[in-house]
Amino acid sequence: MTASTQSVDPFDLVIFGGTGDLALRKLLPALFHRFLDGQIPGSSRIVGIARETLDDAGYRAQLREALIGICDARQLDVFLQQVFYRPLDARKDEGWDDFAALIGSEPEHVRVFYLSTSPELFVDICTRLGHYKLNEGASRVVLEKPIGRDLASANQINDAVGKVFSESQTFRIDHYLGKETVQNLLVLRFGNALFEPLWNAGHIDHVQITVAETLGVGHRGSYYDRAGALRDMVQNHMLQLLCMVAMEPPSSLAPDAVRDEKLKVLHSLKPIDESNVSQLTVRGQYRAGVADGASVPGYPEELGNNKSNTETFVALKAEIANWRWAGVPFYLRTGKRLPSRVSEIAVTFKPVPHSIFGGDAGTLAQNRLVLRLQPDEGVKLWLTIKHPGPGGLRLRHVPLDMSFAEAFGVQQPDAYERLLLDVVRGNPTLFMRRDEVEAAWHWAGPILAAWADSGEPPRPYTAGSWGPSAAVALIERDGRTWNEDGE
Repeated sequence: MTASTQSVDPFDLVIFGGTGDLALRKLLPALFHRFLDGQIPGSSRIVGIARETLDDAGYRAQLREALIGICDARQLDVFLQQVFYRPLDARKDEGWDDFAALIGSEPEHVRVFYLSTSPELFVDICTRLGHYKLNEGASRVVLEKPIGRDLASANQINDAVGKVFSESQTFRIDHYLGKETVQNLLVLRFGNALFEPLWNAGHIDHVQITVAETLGVGHRGSYYDRAGALRDMVQNHMLQLLCMVAMEPPSSLAPDAVRDEKLKVLHSLKPIDESNVSQLTVRGQYRAGVADGASVPGYPEELGNNKSNTETFVALKAEIANWRWAGVPFYLRTGKRLPSRVSEIAVTFKPVPHSIFGGDAGTLAQNRLVLRLQPDEGVKLWLTIKHPGPGGLRLRHVPLDMSFAEAFGVQQPDAYERLLLDVVRGNPTLFMRRDEVEAAWHWAGPILAAWADSGEPPRPYTAGSWGPSAAVALIERDGRTWNEDGE
């Protein structure tokens, strides 16, 4: 679970969608960083697949432009010699014989097929991989989210992929689970006597999970308008973070031991449907405003569709019906064009039952543990102390602040760096099992259905704000406030 420089067996990693944004911005830089640390054997091959008519040299030129700032040109040249390209259309026969021959030329290699494409292509790609018997031996397939638009479509995809790749060969990736802070949450909880005895409804007041972006939809507009914030972020990333906070101690860090406990959390979520969706959820859509110091258009203008009812913001109140968490609200909030880019988990503990300090000393603030996933990964524990100096006793709320980069003197690896090599190793601990995906859709589906049945459009909010005012009311009517400004 921790960062490692252990090498892996020789592999072929094939990226379907190899010229796309995810491949160029995340996957290939992640592999390059692992190459620089000596973790990629020299005989390993990275193969980009897309419909564009390119050859190896043309693809390498694209990658050079994307990677040149990371290191000197000589190191990049060596890496690019391990990179290849094949033009393929998932729904056409041309080129597949040549591709199968390329992969088949190294039968001892671990084979990883990363589907960085639209989910609509997952079935076509896997069917062809099976036809050419590329699913045999040490082969794995990586499925990017979202897997389907609802439970029925997710099951269709999983059924079709399952005919070609077994469950043990299938890696459903959620890159948030590869972040250093998320894994450190397990260590904080289960490796320290300080927290786990307090990690329950008797001591925790509430939990907030925020994933905020300053960017709009940009070039992802066509995808995003079909998905929306709940499908894009809540049903996968945020529910996985909730599971990591709320799960019971697993018997070990064995893959199924961890995933069994996450599944129990998903099954314990109280339903949100047409009977309570208006009280427990808020959906919004950004309008023109100022973000990152610049004037930006609203979502309808950016998309070119003034009639879109797709949400770019979601806030909701979830509850877990089990002994550990009964009565503890989990507030989830995510959106685009918000004031800052931040992903964090804030665990607020219950207040001290009685203050022995006079009113002149100040108020006692609740202890809070804040785990920052991005942009600067780290942990803050907010405590109340005495302000130093004479002149009476004055209370101060201050953090014990640990930045991973400062504490360990190294830049933390990107989540994809860890997860890609976990696939090569065949370690599924940080990947979603099929029953997790199904349980998440069981919970999220009724919310989407209730929104559609209500006919109500998303609430507008100004770009650069923290979403609709109703999102503030959602938490403040419980006597709580959203955690902002790093507190």
